[in-house]
Amino acid sequence: MKKSNTILKTAKETVLTESKAIANLANLIDTDFEEAVKFILNSKGRVIVTGIGKSANIGTKIVATFNSTGTPAIFMHAADAIHGDLGNVQTDDVVICLSKSGNTPEIKVLVPLIKNYGNKIIAITGNVDSYLGEHADFTLNAYVEKEACPNNLAPTTSTTAQLVLGDALAICLLEIRGFTSKDFAKYHPGGALGKKLYLRVSDLIKNNELPKVNELDSIAKVIVEISEKRLGVTAVVKNDKIIGIITDGDIRRMLSKTSQISQFTAKDIMGKTPKTIHKDAMAIEALETLENNSITQILVTDSKKNYVGVVHLHDLIKEGIF
Repeated sequence: MKKSNTILKTAKETVLTESKAIANLANLIDTDFEEAVKFILNSKGRVIVTGIGKSANIGTKIVATFNSTGTPAIFMHAADAIHGDLGNVQTDDVVICLSKSGNTPEIKVLVPLIKNYGNKIIAITGNVDSYLGEHADFTLNAYVEKEACPNNLAPTTSTTAQLVLGDALAICLLEIRGFTSKDFAKYHPGGALGKKLYLRVSDLIKNNELPKVNELDSIAKVIVEISEKRLGVTAVVKNDKIIGIITDGDIRRMLSKTSQISQFTAKDIMGKTPKTIHKDAMAIEALETLENNSITQILVTDSKKNYVGVVHLHDLIKEGIF
Protein backbone atom coordinates (compact mmCIF):
# COMPACT_ATOMS: atom_id res chain seq x y z
CA MET A 1 0.00 0.00 0.00
CA LYS A 2 2.87 2.35 0.76
CA LYS A 3 4.30 1.84 -2.73
CA SER A 4 0.87 2.43 -4.24
CA ASN A 5 0.51 5.72 -2.38
CA THR A 6 3.97 6.77 -3.55
CA ILE A 7 3.12 5.99 -7.17
CA LEU A 8 -0.10 7.98 -7.01
CA LYS A 9 1.63 10.88 -5.27
CA THR A 10 4.39 11.02 -7.89
CA ALA A 11 1.92 10.77 -10.77
CA LYS A 12 -0.18 13.63 -9.42
CA GLU A 13 2.87 15.78 -8.75
CA THR A 14 4.08 15.21 -12.31
CA VAL A 15 0.75 16.26 -13.78
CA LEU A 16 0.49 19.31 -11.55
CA THR A 17 4.07 20.40 -12.23
CA GLU A 18 3.61 20.21 -15.97
CA SER A 19 0.12 21.75 -15.98
CA LYS A 20 1.36 24.71 -13.90
CA ALA A 21 4.23 25.30 -16.33
CA ILE A 22 1.94 25.06 -19.35
CA ALA A 23 -0.54 27.50 -17.83
CA ASN A 24 2.30 29.97 -17.30
CA LEU A 25 3.14 29.91 -21.03
CA ALA A 26 0.09 32.09 -21.59
CA ASN A 27 1.89 34.82 -19.64
CA LEU A 28 5.01 34.45 -21.80
CA ILE A 29 3.38 34.75 -25.21
CA ASP A 30 4.15 38.17 -26.67
CA THR A 31 4.25 40.05 -29.98
CA ASP A 32 7.04 37.80 -31.28
CA PHE A 33 4.51 34.98 -31.32
CA GLU A 34 2.03 37.08 -33.28
CA GLU A 35 4.67 38.19 -35.77
CA ALA A 36 5.89 34.61 -36.20
CA VAL A 37 2.36 33.45 -37.08
CA LYS A 38 1.96 36.29 -39.60
CA PHE A 39 5.31 35.50 -41.17
CA ILE A 40 4.49 31.81 -41.62
CA LEU A 41 1.08 32.75 -43.00
CA ASN A 42 2.57 35.04 -45.63
CA SER A 43 5.49 32.79 -46.48
CA LYS A 44 5.51 31.09 -49.88
CA GLY A 45 7.60 28.21 -48.57
CA ARG A 46 7.30 25.44 -46.02
CA VAL A 47 7.96 25.29 -42.31
CA ILE A 48 11.18 23.44 -41.49
CA VAL A 49 11.25 22.24 -37.87
CA THR A 50 14.62 21.32 -36.38
CA GLY A 51 16.09 20.33 -33.04
CA ILE A 52 18.27 17.75 -31.36
CA GLY A 53 17.70 15.16 -28.64
CA LYS A 54 14.23 15.18 -27.07
CA SER A 55 13.49 18.46 -28.81
CA ALA A 56 13.88 16.60 -32.09
CA ASN A 57 11.22 14.13 -30.99
CA ILE A 58 8.87 16.99 -30.20
CA GLY A 59 9.72 18.55 -33.55
CA THR A 60 8.42 15.54 -35.47
CA LYS A 61 5.08 15.82 -33.69
CA ILE A 62 4.83 19.54 -34.42
CA VAL A 63 5.50 18.79 -38.10
CA ALA A 64 2.70 16.22 -38.08
CA THR A 65 0.31 18.75 -36.56
CA PHE A 66 1.25 21.42 -39.11
CA ASN A 67 0.76 19.06 -42.05
CA SER A 68 -2.58 17.78 -40.81
CA THR A 69 -3.93 21.31 -40.36
CA GLY A 70 -2.88 22.78 -43.69
CA THR A 71 0.61 24.15 -43.06
CA PRO A 72 3.21 22.27 -45.18
CA ALA A 73 6.12 21.25 -42.96
CA ILE A 74 9.08 18.86 -42.81
CA PHE A 75 11.43 17.82 -40.03
CA MET A 76 15.19 18.25 -40.27
CA HIS A 77 17.39 16.91 -37.47
CA ALA A 78 19.86 19.56 -36.35
CA ALA A 79 22.81 17.17 -36.35
CA ASP A 80 21.98 15.85 -39.81
CA ALA A 81 21.48 19.40 -41.07
CA ILE A 82 25.14 20.30 -40.57
CA HIS A 83 26.18 17.08 -42.28
CA GLY A 84 24.31 17.47 -45.55
CA ASP A 85 20.59 17.78 -44.81
CA LEU A 86 20.70 21.57 -44.85
CA GLY A 87 19.86 21.21 -48.54
CA ASN A 88 16.29 20.59 -47.43
CA VAL A 89 15.93 24.30 -46.68
CA GLN A 90 14.68 26.18 -49.73
CA THR A 91 14.64 29.92 -50.38
CA ASP A 92 11.18 30.75 -49.02
CA ASP A 93 11.14 28.27 -46.11
CA VAL A 94 10.73 29.31 -42.48
CA VAL A 95 12.79 27.44 -39.88
CA ILE A 96 11.49 26.68 -36.38
CA CYS A 97 14.33 25.70 -34.07
CA LEU A 98 13.61 23.90 -30.79
CA SER A 99 16.10 23.94 -27.92
CA LYS A 100 15.60 24.17 -24.17
CA SER A 101 19.01 25.73 -23.48
CA GLY A 102 19.44 27.41 -26.84
CA ASN A 103 23.18 26.87 -26.51
CA THR A 104 23.86 23.36 -27.78
CA PRO A 105 26.86 23.07 -30.14
CA GLU A 106 24.77 21.88 -33.09
CA ILE A 107 22.41 24.85 -32.73
CA LYS A 108 25.31 27.30 -32.61
CA VAL A 109 26.63 25.88 -35.87
CA LEU A 110 23.25 25.61 -37.58
CA VAL A 111 21.76 29.03 -36.83
CA PRO A 112 24.30 31.17 -38.72
CA LEU A 113 24.20 28.79 -41.69
CA ILE A 114 20.43 29.19 -41.97
CA LYS A 115 20.64 32.95 -41.62
CA ASN A 116 23.34 33.10 -44.29
CA TYR A 117 20.85 31.51 -46.67
CA GLY A 118 18.44 34.35 -45.90
CA ASN A 119 15.83 32.23 -44.13
CA LYS A 120 14.00 33.47 -41.04
CA ILE A 121 14.32 31.53 -37.77
CA ILE A 122 11.62 31.10 -35.15
CA ALA A 123 13.10 29.95 -31.85
CA ILE A 124 11.16 27.94 -29.28
CA THR A 125 13.49 27.95 -26.31
CA GLY A 126 13.46 27.90 -22.55
CA ASN A 127 16.24 30.50 -22.46
CA VAL A 128 15.49 33.66 -24.42
CA ASP A 129 18.93 35.05 -23.52
CA SER A 130 20.69 32.10 -25.16
CA TYR A 131 22.55 32.06 -28.46
CA LEU A 132 19.43 30.80 -30.22
CA GLY A 133 17.14 33.25 -28.46
CA GLU A 134 19.30 36.23 -29.36
CA HIS A 135 19.96 35.27 -32.99
CA ALA A 136 16.47 34.14 -33.97
CA ASP A 137 14.18 36.51 -35.85
CA PHE A 138 11.26 35.59 -33.59
CA THR A 139 11.74 34.10 -30.13
CA LEU A 140 8.98 32.15 -28.39
CA ASN A 141 9.56 31.79 -24.67
CA ALA A 142 9.16 28.16 -23.53
CA TYR A 143 10.61 28.75 -20.06
CA VAL A 144 9.71 26.28 -17.32
CA GLU A 145 10.71 26.57 -13.71
CA LYS A 146 11.62 22.92 -13.37
CA GLU A 147 11.32 19.53 -15.00
CA ALA A 148 8.86 17.00 -13.63
CA CYS A 149 11.85 14.69 -13.14
CA PRO A 150 12.76 14.73 -9.40
CA ASN A 151 16.39 15.29 -10.36
CA ASN A 152 15.37 18.17 -12.64
CA LEU A 153 17.28 16.47 -15.47
CA ALA A 154 15.08 14.39 -17.79
CA PRO A 155 13.34 16.62 -20.36
CA THR A 156 9.69 16.42 -19.36
CA THR A 157 8.04 19.73 -18.57
CA SER A 158 10.31 21.57 -21.01
CA THR A 159 9.46 19.34 -23.97
CA THR A 160 5.76 19.54 -23.13
CA ALA A 161 6.06 23.34 -23.24
CA GLN A 162 7.68 23.15 -26.68
CA LEU A 163 4.88 20.92 -27.93
CA VAL A 164 2.18 23.25 -26.62
CA LEU A 165 3.72 26.27 -28.32
CA GLY A 166 3.93 24.29 -31.54
CA ASP A 167 0.25 23.43 -31.20
CA ALA A 168 -0.56 27.09 -30.54
CA LEU A 169 1.21 28.10 -33.76
CA ALA A 170 -0.64 25.44 -35.76
CA ILE A 171 -4.06 26.35 -34.37
CA CYS A 172 -3.54 30.07 -34.93
CA LEU A 173 -2.63 29.37 -38.56
CA LEU A 174 -5.60 27.02 -38.88
CA GLU A 175 -8.07 29.63 -37.67
CA ILE A 176 -6.65 32.48 -39.75
CA ARG A 177 -6.77 30.34 -42.90
CA GLY A 178 -10.35 29.31 -42.17
CA PHE A 179 -9.37 25.63 -42.17
CA THR A 180 -12.65 23.67 -42.04
CA SER A 181 -13.77 20.15 -41.22
CA LYS A 182 -13.84 19.44 -44.98
CA ASP A 183 -10.20 20.49 -45.23
CA PHE A 184 -9.40 18.25 -42.29
CA ALA A 185 -11.07 15.32 -44.01
CA LYS A 186 -8.99 15.94 -47.13
CA TYR A 187 -5.80 15.48 -45.13
CA HIS A 188 -7.15 12.49 -43.14
CA PRO A 189 -8.93 10.34 -45.74
CA GLY A 190 -7.98 7.04 -44.17
CA GLY A 191 -8.63 7.81 -40.53
CA ALA A 192 -11.82 7.37 -38.55
CA LEU A 193 -12.16 11.11 -38.02
CA GLY A 194 -11.76 11.82 -41.71
CA LYS A 195 -14.27 9.18 -42.68
CA LYS A 196 -16.87 10.76 -40.42
CA LEU A 197 -16.38 13.96 -42.37
CA TYR A 198 -16.33 12.71 -45.96
CA LEU A 199 -17.77 9.17 -46.19
CA ARG A 200 -21.27 9.12 -47.63
CA VAL A 201 -24.04 6.54 -47.64
CA SER A 202 -23.45 5.99 -51.36
CA ASP A 203 -19.91 4.83 -50.53
CA LEU A 204 -21.30 2.22 -48.13
CA ILE A 205 -23.94 0.66 -50.36
CA LYS A 206 -21.92 0.19 -53.54
CA ASN A 207 -20.71 -3.28 -52.53
CA ASN A 208 -23.99 -4.44 -50.99
CA GLU A 209 -26.70 -6.50 -52.65
CA LEU A 210 -30.13 -4.95 -53.29
CA PRO A 211 -32.70 -7.15 -51.54
CA LYS A 212 -36.25 -6.46 -52.69
CA VAL A 213 -39.61 -8.20 -53.10
CA ASN A 214 -43.06 -7.22 -54.30
CA GLU A 215 -45.95 -6.85 -51.88
CA LEU A 216 -47.69 -10.00 -53.17
CA ASP A 217 -44.60 -12.21 -53.10
CA SER A 218 -44.80 -15.27 -50.88
CA ILE A 219 -43.14 -15.49 -47.49
CA ALA A 220 -40.99 -18.28 -48.90
CA LYS A 221 -39.63 -15.88 -51.52
CA VAL A 222 -39.08 -13.23 -48.82
CA ILE A 223 -37.05 -15.70 -46.75
CA VAL A 224 -34.94 -16.66 -49.77
CA GLU A 225 -34.33 -13.01 -50.66
CA ILE A 226 -33.21 -12.09 -47.14
CA SER A 227 -31.04 -15.19 -46.95
CA GLU A 228 -29.37 -14.76 -50.34
CA LYS A 229 -28.68 -11.03 -50.03
CA ARG A 230 -27.27 -11.51 -46.49
CA LEU A 231 -28.23 -8.14 -45.08
CA GLY A 232 -30.91 -9.38 -42.69
CA VAL A 233 -33.56 -7.34 -44.44
CA THR A 234 -35.45 -6.79 -47.68
CA ALA A 235 -37.35 -3.81 -49.00
CA VAL A 236 -40.87 -4.26 -50.29
CA VAL A 237 -41.12 -2.17 -53.44
CA LYS A 238 -43.64 -1.03 -56.02
CA ASN A 239 -42.38 0.71 -59.15
CA ASP A 240 -38.98 1.07 -57.46
CA LYS A 241 -40.55 2.96 -54.55
CA ILE A 242 -40.31 1.60 -51.02
CA ILE A 243 -43.68 0.66 -49.55
CA GLY A 244 -42.44 -1.51 -46.71
CA ILE A 245 -39.62 -3.41 -45.03
CA ILE A 246 -39.23 -6.96 -43.73
CA THR A 247 -36.39 -7.96 -41.42
CA ASP A 248 -35.23 -11.38 -40.37
CA GLY A 249 -36.71 -10.50 -36.98
CA ASP A 250 -40.13 -10.09 -38.58
CA ILE A 251 -39.76 -13.57 -40.07
CA ARG A 252 -38.82 -15.10 -36.72
CA ARG A 253 -41.75 -13.46 -34.96
CA MET A 254 -44.17 -14.71 -37.59
CA LEU A 255 -42.83 -18.28 -37.38
CA SER A 256 -43.16 -18.23 -33.60
CA LYS A 257 -46.88 -17.71 -34.08
CA THR A 258 -47.63 -19.99 -37.04
CA SER A 259 -46.00 -22.46 -39.38
CA GLN A 260 -48.67 -21.99 -42.03
CA ILE A 261 -46.74 -19.43 -44.05
CA SER A 262 -48.24 -20.26 -47.44
CA GLN A 263 -51.29 -18.14 -46.71
CA PHE A 264 -49.23 -14.97 -46.14
CA THR A 265 -47.57 -12.51 -48.51
CA ALA A 266 -44.95 -9.85 -48.00
CA LYS A 267 -47.66 -7.24 -47.55
CA ASP A 268 -49.05 -9.10 -44.52
CA ILE A 269 -45.92 -8.87 -42.39
CA MET A 270 -44.03 -5.86 -43.70
CA GLY A 271 -43.41 -2.74 -41.67
CA LYS A 272 -45.16 0.09 -43.48
CA THR A 273 -43.12 3.04 -42.20
CA PRO A 274 -39.48 2.06 -42.64
CA LYS A 275 -36.66 4.45 -41.85
CA THR A 276 -34.87 5.67 -44.96
CA ILE A 277 -31.89 7.86 -45.74
CA HIS A 278 -30.74 9.63 -48.89
CA LYS A 279 -27.72 8.16 -50.66
CA ASP A 280 -25.87 11.50 -50.49
CA ALA A 281 -26.22 11.76 -46.72
CA MET A 282 -23.10 11.41 -44.62
CA ALA A 283 -22.35 7.96 -43.25
CA ILE A 284 -22.27 9.40 -39.73
CA GLU A 285 -25.92 10.44 -40.22
CA ALA A 286 -26.80 6.84 -41.03
CA LEU A 287 -25.06 5.73 -37.83
CA GLU A 288 -26.98 8.29 -35.78
CA THR A 289 -30.28 7.13 -37.29
CA LEU A 290 -29.51 3.49 -36.52
CA GLU A 291 -28.54 4.31 -32.95
CA ASN A 292 -31.50 6.62 -32.30
CA ASN A 293 -33.99 4.02 -33.55
CA SER A 294 -32.24 0.91 -32.18
CA ILE A 295 -32.10 -0.72 -35.61
CA THR A 296 -29.28 -2.38 -37.53
CA GLN A 297 -30.28 -1.60 -41.14
CA ILE A 298 -31.66 1.37 -43.00
CA LEU A 299 -32.99 1.58 -46.55
CA VAL A 300 -31.45 4.07 -48.97
CA THR A 301 -33.17 6.21 -51.60
CA ASP A 302 -32.09 8.58 -54.37
CA SER A 303 -33.34 12.05 -55.24
CA LYS A 304 -36.41 10.52 -56.93
CA LYS A 305 -37.13 8.49 -53.80
CA ASN A 306 -36.30 5.28 -55.66
CA TYR A 307 -34.92 2.43 -53.60
CA VAL A 308 -31.16 2.09 -54.23
CA GLY A 309 -29.65 0.14 -51.35
CA VAL A 310 -29.24 -0.88 -47.73
CA VAL A 311 -26.81 0.30 -45.09
CA HIS A 312 -26.08 -2.25 -42.39
CA LEU A 313 -24.48 -1.48 -39.05
CA HIS A 314 -21.67 -3.83 -40.06
CA ASP A 315 -20.81 -1.50 -42.95
CA LEU A 316 -20.17 1.32 -40.49
CA ILE A 317 -18.17 -0.91 -38.17
CA LYS A 318 -16.07 -2.08 -41.09
CA GLU A 319 -15.22 1.54 -41.97
CA GLY A 320 -14.21 2.21 -38.38
CA ILE A 321 -16.71 4.97 -37.66
CA PHE A 322 -18.91 3.12 -35.18
